[in-house]
Amino acid sequence: MANLTSAINVNVPTDVKEEATAIFNDLGLNMSTAINMFLKRAIYEHGIPFEVKIPNSTPSPELLDAIEEGEKILKDIKNNKRKPYDSPSELFANLDKE
Repeated sequence: MANLTSAINVNVPTDVKEEATAIFNDLGLNMSTAINMFLKRAIYEHGIPFEVKIPNSTPSPELLDAIEEGEKILKDIKNNKRKPYDSPSELFANLDKE
């Protein structure tokens, strides 16, 4: 059986095509080869070859810790337990003294 090819027409934003083309060129690929690689990988994995999901809107534990720390710092400043700084340079100058 002959190896037949079929054309696929895909509309993408021009900037996306240009940026992808530049990346593929740096990898020694053309757009057709890159798309074929994607399609073959999708067949191999029986699905999209990367995770597709709605971004998690739940803050990470690290972010929650940072928020809690920031709230504690603000509370300490309001209760005169911590000195506020008017600029990063003032903060760094004070850190150098310690």
